Amino acid sequence: MKQLTAALTIALSLAIPVAGVAQTTDALDWQGKLQFHAEKAYGPSAILGLAAYAAVLQEVNSPEEWKQGGSAYGKRLASMAAWSGIHSALAFGLDSTLHQDPRYYRLGSTGFWRRAGHALRGTILTRTDSGGETLSTWRLGSDYGSAVLSNVWYPDRLDNARLGFIQGSLTLGFDLAGNLGAEFWPDIKRKVFRRR
Repeated sequence: MKQLTAALTIALSLAIPVAGVAQTTDALDWQGKLQFHAEKAYGPSAILGLAAYAAVLQEVNSPEEWKQGGSAYGKRLASMAAWSGIHSALAFGLDSTLHQDPRYYRLGSTGFWRRAGHALRGTILTRTDSGGETLSTWRLGSDYGSAVLSNVWYPDRLDNARLGFIQGSLTLGFDLAGNLGAEFWPDIKRKVFRRR
């Protein structure tokens, strides 16, 4: 539970600074999608998030077979960076092939529950390049696919479908946290910090 709480805190803290970035509703071409996923995988806030999450794993000694110390932290950080690359490669391949838009679009209207529901909906459903809406296959496939594939280098006791499902679900939860941050942070920033 301690690990989950720390991970969710990190996810929210990383989602908030990048939320509310101006974007158009124009469809992204494949180069735009590639740039979007490269930034999500290895942009400055992504690198900070990977380092912070690796520190949480170091603190809770997960996996315990990797022990403690600088080389153990390096192994955890490399594992997170490799997972991020796999996740983004799968996401790019799926959203480009299936013509799905990986961006989150704010609702921005009034009402906390309506907006929170919109963030949840934006986690499960996604816009298509033609402006429609469909199941977010790119998100589900990359979240669960990267979890299963990245378990290959973990100790044998952790390389199983059950852990892959748990990790994929946790990633989906991080996606929801990011969408909530994108939905509400611009308003919080404007009201609390008096900034636009």
